[in-house]
Amino acid sequence: MTGQLRHMLRDDDVSHDEQLEILELGMRFRENRLFSRPFEGPQAVAVLFDKPSTRTRSSFSIGVAELGGYPLIIDKGGSQLGRGEPVADTARVLTRMTSAIVWRTFGQDRVEEMARYATVPVVNALTDQFHPCQVLADFLTIAQHRGGVSELAGKTIAYLGDSANNMANSYLLAGATAGMHVRIAGPYGYLPDPAIVADAEAIAKSNGGSILVTTDAEEAVRSADCIFTDTWVSMGEESQYATRSKPFWKYQVNDHLMGLAAKDALFQHCLPAYRGKEVTSTVIDGPQSVVWDEAENRLHAQKALLTWLIAQQRDDPSLLHAGE
Repeated sequence: MTGQLRHMLRDDDVSHDEQLEILELGMRFRENRLFSRPFEGPQAVAVLFDKPSTRTRSSFSIGVAELGGYPLIIDKGGSQLGRGEPVADTARVLTRMTSAIVWRTFGQDRVEEMARYATVPVVNALTDQFHPCQVLADFLTIAQHRGGVSELAGKTIAYLGDSANNMANSYLLAGATAGMHVRIAGPYGYLPDPAIVADAEAIAKSNGGSILVTTDAEEAVRSADCIFTDTWVSMGEESQYATRSKPFWKYQVNDHLMGLAAKDALFQHCLPAYRGKEVTSTVIDGPQSVVWDEAENRLHAQKALLTWLIAQQRDDPSLLHAGE
C-alpha cells in the first residue's frame, strides 16, 4: 500500500507528535545502530553536496549504509546540476533510481523545487535558510543527557551570535515545535527574519512554548538549560573574519555567560568551531560541553528521519518498531 510522500525541507514540516516520534526513533538507533534497515537491497539514496562537508557527508554516508542502503554521493563538480541543469530535470532522473534524495545546497528554493518534482522523500541537509537535520541531532543530545525525549517540552534553549542564519531559523521553528522556550540573541542587523519569528510564535503558542528575540546576550542565557552558538563567518567568508566578527564579540559563549545559565546547562555547537571566537576553549572543552555527542547524534537523528519518512511513504509502521 502506498502511503503519504513526506519531505523534510524545514523544521516545521513535522508536527509536535511527529518530531517526538522521530527523536524516539533516534534514541533507539543510539542503542542499536542496526535495529531497522529500510533500504535493504541495497536501495540507493542520493546524497548531493553543493557545499563542503565533514559531519553531513560522514553521517549520511554511514547512516544510509547502516540502514541497508547504498549512499550515492554526488558532489557539485561531478553532477550536471553544477553545470546548470534544471533542478526539475535532476529530480525527475534521481526519483526513478533512488529511494530518497538528500541535498546540501544554497537557496531554500532549490530543495523546494527538488521536492516538487520528486516522487521520493527529499531531505534538506542544509540550506542558507534552514538546517533541520542538525537541530534534530541537537535535541536528541538534550534528550540523551536530560532524561529522554519526553523531557524536551518546557526546556529553555538559547542561541547566541549571528541570528540571521540558518541555525537561528531552525532553532526557532524546531524549538517551537518541541514546546520549548526559545531565546535568540544577536546584534542589530543580524536578527531573524520576522516572518520566521512569526511562524515560530504561532507554533509555540499551540505547543506551550515561547519565543524571545533579543540583542541582550545575558537576557537570553539566564537560567537556560542549553546554550548554542555557531561560527560568526560562513564557509567561503574566512578572509572577511576581522571585519565581519566585530558585531558579535559580546555574544561569545564564555564562562561568564555559562555562569548565568542553569547550573547544569549544556553547551552545544554544530561545528566546526573557532575557539577563542564564538566560544572559549574553557567552554567547548569543559564539562558542560556535549559537542561530541552532538556530532555523533547527526548519525542517529538522520537515520531516524530517513526511516520515518520511508515508513510514511510505504505506509509501513513496522519499520519504526523493528526488533520489538
